[in-house]
Amino acid sequence: MNLKQLRAHAKELDFTPCEPVRWLDPACLVRTGVKVALADVFAAYADKREIQGTLRAAPLRAPLEDPDPRELWIDYVADLGDGFEPTASVASALAADELTVHRERLPRGSLLVLGGDQVYPVASAAAYRDGMTGPYASALPSTDGVPPLMLALPGNHDWYDGLTAFLRTFALQQPVGGWRTRQTRSYFAVRLPCKWWLVGLDSQLGAYLDDPQIRYFQNHLSARLQPGDGVIVCCAEPTWVKAVDDADAFDTLHWFDRTVVRTRTDQRTGEQVPTGASIRLWLTGDKHHYARYAERLPTDPPECAYPPPDPRRRQMVTCGLGGAFLSSTHTLPRALSLPPSGTRLWEKDDPPVTFTRAEESTYPRVPDSRRLARRIATPWSPYWLARRNPGFCRLTAALHTAAFVVLGFLFAVAQERLQPVDAVRQGSAADLGLFTAVTGGVLVVLWGLLRRTWRPRPARPRAADAVLLQAVVALGVLAVTVALPFPADWPGWGVLLVCLAVAAVLGAVAGSQAFALWVLSARGGAVADWQMSGQAVEDHKGFLRLHIEPNGDLTLHALVLDGICHRWNLTDAPGGRKRAVPAEPLTVRLVEDPVVIAREAKRHDLTPRTESARPRESWAPDPDRLRPAHAHAPHDPP
Repeated sequence: MNLKQLRAHAKELDFTPCEPVRWLDPACLVRTGVKVALADVFAAYADKREIQGTLRAAPLRAPLEDPDPRELWIDYVADLGDGFEPTASVASALAADELTVHRERLPRGSLLVLGGDQVYPVASAAAYRDGMTGPYASALPSTDGVPPLMLALPGNHDWYDGLTAFLRTFALQQPVGGWRTRQTRSYFAVRLPCKWWLVGLDSQLGAYLDDPQIRYFQNHLSARLQPGDGVIVCCAEPTWVKAVDDADAFDTLHWFDRTVVRTRTDQRTGEQVPTGASIRLWLTGDKHHYARYAERLPTDPPECAYPPPDPRRRQMVTCGLGGAFLSSTHTLPRALSLPPSGTRLWEKDDPPVTFTRAEESTYPRVPDSRRLARRIATPWSPYWLARRNPGFCRLTAALHTAAFVVLGFLFAVAQERLQPVDAVRQGSAADLGLFTAVTGGVLVVLWGLLRRTWRPRPARPRAADAVLLQAVVALGVLAVTVALPFPADWPGWGVLLVCLAVAAVLGAVAGSQAFALWVLSARGGAVADWQMSGQAVEDHKGFLRLHIEPNGDLTLHALVLDGICHRWNLTDAPGGRKRAVPAEPLTVRLVEDPVVIAREAKRHDLTPRTESARPRESWAPDPDRLRPAHAHAPHDPP
């Protein structure tokens, strides 16, 4: 059955499968904007992280009920909960007992990390149930043996209700289907096998780390770190990329690395002393694509644009493919210098380190990203802005209908007529040309003043440009109505109705197209994000599967589903409920060769690489079958 049919079984499923959010729909924009404004105003006065400081907290361990594990598999997914079909497709992949990718078996993670934005567009108990916990409980209602652990990190959308629904969902230690929750706060530290640690930071809408959170990490992480320990840090947004435009964006993460992980306060002297540990991997979501930046080592030749794989390199990975609309990658910088030169902390640390992005380490690939972005301004594409956002189309129709009324009145005044209908019906080409020239001249002057008043960064489109484009469309609508050959015996109200209808139709089509072209002109910032969010692309989803090997190396597998499931079956679930499972097998593949990260860089300086650290042979992205958790057929032989 399809999504519409599945929604009719909401009572049996115990949740309502939801449609993806239409981000350029005016009603959605207004509701989300109000929530965002309230969150920004009251966040500092209702910060629940301060209250969390009174709750008991201790470092967690993974896997559950195994005191001495030799290895561990970890799943990481972020930006989920935006539409049932993409979210449930990813959840089904995560819930499968194992995946077979490129003839390699990858078992389900004993730890699942949710990297932020578990709900869209704003948080509430119902939104979590319908958008996240319902689909995940349906994908994995129960497990045999030790259940996997689920940890969640709040993103900006989780914060829009002040974190209330997030804490009720993940901090009360209630299960989500076959996954178990154990965290008591919105941040966590987890001791992993082989001297690895996992850290989740809550920066509350990008603001700061609160004092209780800092004390938690100082007591439960920094004080326990030993020389040679490796740390994985999960954060809510890729501030290392944002630091290109805002030099201070990376300050919080840089401070945490410098004062909590690499050093700690000596209780006797009060001075910062080295811990011998280091952050080897940074993970985040927020941007709904996959992008990996690798550290450039001092031994890399300057002329080498894309250094070869090396376990000694630190990695910065963005993977927000858990269910929300696909984001572009062609606007990402090729290299990052961290900390950036303009930051206040630049002189307090070692010389900046350069991280580079290889062409093959993004999803979608850069050429594909450009092609996908152009679809928003392609009228014959199913992803055209007006087609994917009917509410925006209605908005432009209403705006240009109103604009026609105003311009029609001004046109009548210019001809010294009392009725705008008479001006439209009897106006000549010369009258229209003169009016257009005068009106256009005024608009150009106003446009120039607006551009001088508000100067965004070069990559950002100016709002004045969008206003000018809509004004051109409005003048074009007036020109079409003047050119129409209305019969002389038509009543005035009939002419007016036809003109209003023409204005609405042309305004909806041409106004939406003009706005799409303006959005497409952006090379960065929030407007550039609309190129993909306006399309609400449901396909192209994925997650990370990490493996801590017995020798201490960490292997990162970036897995994607190029297409999601659109046909579902209902099967029995525990408790007399029903669960939705994919009607056909899903397909999973690797974005790039697995990336090996050493726990400490110096272990690989003078010693040969282990077999697992050796770069894999290049391979074509040949998709292999993924068996969902409900399928019990034997796996293909390796």
